[in-house]
Amino acid sequence: MAASDNSIAAKKALREELEAGNLMIAQALRRMRKIAGMNQTDCTKKIVATTHRICMEYERGQGNPTVETLNKIAGPFGYGVGFVKEKPT
Repeated sequence: MAASDNSIAAKKALREELEAGNLMIAQALRRMRKIAGMNQTDCTKKIVATTHRICMEYERGQGNPTVETLNKIAGPFGYGVGFVKEKPT
């Protein structure tokens, strides 16, 4: 499979898992960054405009990103932060 095919497959898998509600924010952030081919330093400089340490905390689920930061990260993937209907339990 070519690199672009891998990227397309990874984006599709990400979309499916997000729509199913199977990813925590930290997991989604890490996968989005990796799909974009960025390391944490690149992501920090080009998208989030924060420190490398804070980016690491976000991906570990230890940080507290603002809605603005989440939208900066998710925007290039066509996502934004908002309310979604909960799944029935």
